[in-house]
Amino acid sequence: MNTEIQTQTQANILLVEDDASLAEWILQYLRGHNYQLQHIDRGDQVLASVKQQPPELIILDVMLPYKNGFDLCRELRVFYSGPILMLTACGEETDEILGLELGANDYLTKPVRPRVLLARIKALLRRETVDHAEPVAQEGQLQFGQLKILRDAKSVFYRNELIPVTANEFDVLWLLASQAGQVIRREALVTQLRGIEYDGFDRSIDIRVSRLRKKLFDNTEQPFRIKTIWAKGYLFSPEAWE
Repeated sequence: MNTEIQTQTQANILLVEDDASLAEWILQYLRGHNYQLQHIDRGDQVLASVKQQPPELIILDVMLPYKNGFDLCRELRVFYSGPILMLTACGEETDEILGLELGANDYLTKPVRPRVLLARIKALLRRETVDHAEPVAQEGQLQFGQLKILRDAKSVFYRNELIPVTANEFDVLWLLASQAGQVIRREALVTQLRGIEYDGFDRSIDIRVSRLRKKLFDNTEQPFRIKTIWAKGYLFSPEAWE
C-alpha cells in the first residue's frame, strides 16, 4: 500500500449558512482539505440536526432565515459542548461580544478568507482535543475560600450559589485560577484559549474577564480578585474569595 498518497479524513463539520455562493465555496474548500461537511441553510432546522447527529464543530452564520445565529448559539449551548465558530456580516464589535457571551468559541467577519477560516477551524479542533486529553488537576476541582470551580461540569459556585457563566468565560477563569498568584500575559491567554497568535487588537479575552468580574462581585474600577497587571496581563488572586 502506498501510504504517501493516503489522505486522512478530518472532522465532521456542520455549516449553517444561507448564502448559497458562500456556502458552496466553503463546502468545496473544506472538503478539499478532507473535512466532512453537512450544510443547512435555515435556522429552524439546526437544533434537530445537531441532536440527531452532533458534529465536531459548527460554523454558524448570524443572519439566517427563520431563526438567527445568536438565538441558535444560546439554544445549542444547552446541550452541545463542541466548538462553535460564528460568521458575522460586518465587523460590529457588539455582534462579536454578543456571540462570545452566548457561548461561541470564535468568530470571523465576512468576507471570509479561506486560509484564515481553515486556521481557526484547526485551532478550535486542536483545543478541543487537548481539553479532553489533559488530566484534570485536583480531580477537576479548584477551590479558593468560598469560590469553587468544577471543570467537568463547567460550573462555578461562590458562597454556595451557582454563578452563571458562559463556556468561554469558564475557560478563562479556569486557566487563570489554575495558575493562581501568577501573572498570565494576554498573548498567552489568546494563544491558549483561541489557538491563534495575539495581533494586538483582539479584545475577546478582555471582554470575558470584564464579564467575569461583574459576575464574581469584583470591583470593576479597582479589581482585587482578577487583577490587571499593567502592560503584563491578568492575575487571579487566591486570597480574595472569603
